[in-house]
Amino acid sequence: MRLGVYREGSKTLQALGGVGICCFSAKAAQASGVDGFADMTELNLRSFRILPGYLDLAQQSALVDALRGVVAAAPLFLPMTPIGQAMSVRMTSAGRYGWVSDRTGYRYARAHPGGQDWPDIPAAVLQAWRNLVSDRRDPDCCLLNYYGQGARMGLHQDRDEADFSWPVLSVSLGDEGLLRIGNTARGGSTASHWLRSGDVVVMGGDARLTYHGVDRIRFGSSSLLKGGGRINLTCRVVD
Repeated sequence: MRLGVYREGSKTLQALGGVGICCFSAKAAQASGVDGFADMTELNLRSFRILPGYLDLAQQSALVDALRGVVAAAPLFLPMTPIGQAMSVRMTSAGRYGWVSDRTGYRYARAHPGGQDWPDIPAAVLQAWRNLVSDRRDPDCCLLNYYGQGARMGLHQDRDEADFSWPVLSVSLGDEGLLRIGNTARGGSTASHWLRSGDVVVMGGDARLTYHGVDRIRFGSSSLLKGGGRINLTCRVVD
């Protein structure tokens, strides 16, 4: 089995479209720390299930504290593409597998590039997975991407896990990021949506093999992370 390859695709950003909206009774409606969201709604954008403010401000802060432990055990590193180009995000992981990228390729690995095992996935992340995805099986990998000023992620697919019936769960913390959603093949129009701190996205069903990326962040738009920036967590079942 080949494991976990990001496949970059078209970088064209088109107009927003295809948004479905339904009611969402979020815990974050009390004190989310997300400006302008008194009433939370769940969005369906090209089958991406977007839950604004799913984590309230206290939950976000507690999760950031837990992630400090992850980074202490498995420090952030700057991944390289197979052609030797540095990516703009820094990353680390938690779980049985972590995501790595270097001249030998994009892949999941059992150990951090420094040689140590990956730390456990934080309990709050596992709880979100169990609430929104499944309580039958926990994810094998929680990838942490840190976006500093000017960082982005090109359109890509998450398509080499063993079983595509398992969704990918994404958690946003810190500065706003512009999610870009394409199609299941390269090219064509794209849709966009600004993700704010505490938002959670579930990519299952038709969304599971859809190209997606982060076009840019609004650096300094959140005070959650000291010094600014955005953390994105993505949880996957690998094998």
